[in-house]
Amino acid sequence: MKPSKACQSGATISRRAVLSSAAAMVGATVLRPAATLSAVFPPAIPMFNRGRYALFPGAAEEYSARAIAIIGRATVIDMLSPLVLSFSKTLQWLNNPASITAAEIQRFKDSRISVFHIAIGIGGQEAYLDCVKFFGGWNGFLTQHSDDFLRITAPADLDRVKASGKTGVLLGLQNSDHLTKPDDVDYFHGLGQRVSQLTYNSRNLIGNGSTERRDEGISDFGISIIERMNKVGMAVDVSHCGDRTTLDAFELSKKPVLITHSNCRALNPVHPRCKTDEAIQKMAKAGGVMGITGVRMFVRDNEPTTIENVLDHFDHVAKLAGAEHLGIGSDIDLDGYDKMPPEELKQLRAGYKGSYGFRDKIDIEGLDHPKRMFDLAEGLIRRGYSDADLEGILGGNFKRVLKEIWTV
Repeated sequence: MKPSKACQSGATISRRAVLSSAAAMVGATVLRPAATLSAVFPPAIPMFNRGRYALFPGAAEEYSARAIAIIGRATVIDMLSPLVLSFSKTLQWLNNPASITAAEIQRFKDSRISVFHIAIGIGGQEAYLDCVKFFGGWNGFLTQHSDDFLRITAPADLDRVKASGKTGVLLGLQNSDHLTKPDDVDYFHGLGQRVSQLTYNSRNLIGNGSTERRDEGISDFGISIIERMNKVGMAVDVSHCGDRTTLDAFELSKKPVLITHSNCRALNPVHPRCKTDEAIQKMAKAGGVMGITGVRMFVRDNEPTTIENVLDHFDHVAKLAGAEHLGIGSDIDLDGYDKMPPEELKQLRAGYKGSYGFRDKIDIEGLDHPKRMFDLAEGLIRRGYSDADLEGILGGNFKRVLKEIWTV
């Protein structure tokens, strides 16, 4: 969801300072008895009654042996989760990569998320330059912290990230304003970009966003961009695209198209960011995968909104298209929007049209913390999903489709 510059209703969220500063830096695991659980998740996990475990010393939460074992085996991929939502913290890390603390790095490892797709939305007249700075900044950061982070750019990286013990970072964008000609796709692919959402919420030269008043679909120029993305191995994402633009992408792309972070219109008819059943079915038919978000106003249009409502979206896609086309795109960082610095959260909210339907809270309790993947796994277990389904939803499905798209 996070924009750097919202191009709607005249509202602007400028991250120019962040990006300009950045430019200056140019094997299956089986659950063992409690005494040996440290082999799965060090440090040792104390066992409680009822076959449930606390993951970390002093933690109140307990998770089932089954959920822990599945996450221990899975390459867990969150197809939209910035390392940090705070603009000021992003600026701090990109200006001075050494400023990230050992404790902050450890939180990513403790989350058990193997790969974070850290895309944001960058648009406007300076999009090309701002995106060069964005990728330059993160490439510098990841190079300096190569002992702890692994930049994900190839199928082999997806295969090795779990065993490496490093946190995988996948570079993408939630807009394609920076792609001014087909050759730009090659250039940004060279900078490490592996996913590009065709539009953010507003119209660009490729197509139309979800909050535009009308959607005429993908332009001739957009077709040339998609063709080049297919050729070089850059994934097409339509999460924020309007309905017609979304459907056009499935018809035009020769490779699977992703919905990295969205929800189901059938369960929330009033929100433009949710996808229709037709779109979900065509996504699946084309071999794509859809990541479900935990953003409150995308999940349900009234209160109470709980984790059970989020699970309803997983169930809807599974019944409509099959669990093999399901994934996770949380659309938050480890802590969520509601814990952002108040002034930054106010600025972010101001960048969207009224149709976004913000309420008092953006996050959903139970999914607004670093161990949310365990809560999702527990919820999906309650809903009757098999271990194979769970491993696919937690990351295997996105791993499969990304490897297919990236293989050229």
